[in-house]
Amino acid sequence: MRDGRLNLDHISEQDDEEIISTMDEVKGVGRWTAQMFLIFSLGRPDVLPVDDFGVKTAIRNVYSLKRLPEPDKIERIAQSWHPYSTVACLYLWRSRELA
Repeated sequence: MRDGRLNLDHISEQDDEEIISTMDEVKGVGRWTAQMFLIFSLGRPDVLPVDDFGVKTAIRNVYSLKRLPEPDKIERIAQSWHPYSTVACLYLWRSRELA
């Protein structure tokens, strides 16, 4: 991003954290937006957006928690989801639509 533009030519060859770091350089684009890009544009299988409200709400409901889980709690819950955290999140989002 030397000239103020984000070069996406070879971005799919980077690992997830490199992409998040690169996209985070763009004003107004943060970790959550980069994670949505990884999931919905690049189809990455192991993305866990711990700050996503839908994921938090669904985890609270599915795991019968009293309040929305903090990111560290989500990480602990999701340990067994790897390397398919994205799939788990898609199911979690869908579960909110069905409730």
